[in-house]
Amino acid sequence: MWTDRLFQGVLDTLLMVGVSSLIALLAGIPLAVILVTSAKGGIFQAPTLNRVLGAFVNLFRSIPFLILMVALIPFTRLIVGTTYGVWAAVVPLTIAATPFFARIAEVSLREVDHGLIEAAQAMGCRRWHIVWHVLLPEALPGIVGGFTITLVTMINSSAMAGAIGAGGLGDIAYRYGYQRFDSQIMLTVIVMLVLLVALIQLGGDRLAKGLNKR
Repeated sequence: MWTDRLFQGVLDTLLMVGVSSLIALLAGIPLAVILVTSAKGGIFQAPTLNRVLGAFVNLFRSIPFLILMVALIPFTRLIVGTTYGVWAAVVPLTIAATPFFARIAEVSLREVDHGLIEAAQAMGCRRWHIVWHVLLPEALPGIVGGFTITLVTMINSSAMAGAIGAGGLGDIAYRYGYQRFDSQIMLTVIVMLVLLVALIQLGGDRLAKGLNKR
C-alpha cells in the first residue's frame, strides 16, 4: 500500500540521518575543539596542525554533496559492501556533515569569553580541564543550535541521495512522483519533509534556549 511505502520512506530517512548525524556529532566536536585549541593563541597552539586540518575540513565542505556522493562510490563500496540503499548513503552523508558541523561548532567555541579561559588558567586548571569544564559547557547552546542546522541540511541531502538510489523519502518522490508524473505523491513527500524539518528545528531551538538559561 501507498501508506506503507511512505511510512518505510520516513523510517529510511530517519535511519540515514540518525546514524550519520550521530557519527558527525561524535567526530565533529573533537574536530572543532582541535581547530580552536590548536590555533594561534590557543591553549594547545599548533599552527601547522591547525592549517592542515583546516584545509582538510574546507576541502570537503567545498564539494557539493551530489558530486561527493558519486566520488565516494569506491570508498562506500569498501566500507559497507554496496553503493545502493540506506547504509550506502550513510557514508557520504557522514563525510559531508562532519566538517560542516565542525566549522559551526568551532564558531561557537571561539565565541566563549577568553576571560573565562584566562581565569581558569590563573587558577591552575589543566588544559584538558579547561576544554571540558569551560569551553564545551559555555559553547553548548551554540553547538546545539549548530547541530540543529546540520540535521536540517542532512535531511535535504538525504532526499537528494534517495533520488539516486539510497531509499527514503527522496526515492519515493523521484520514482513514484517525478517519474510517474504524480503531483500528489510529490506534494505528500514535500509536506513530510517540511514537517520533519520543522520538528527538528523546534526541538533544537527549545533545547538551545533551555541551555542558555542555565
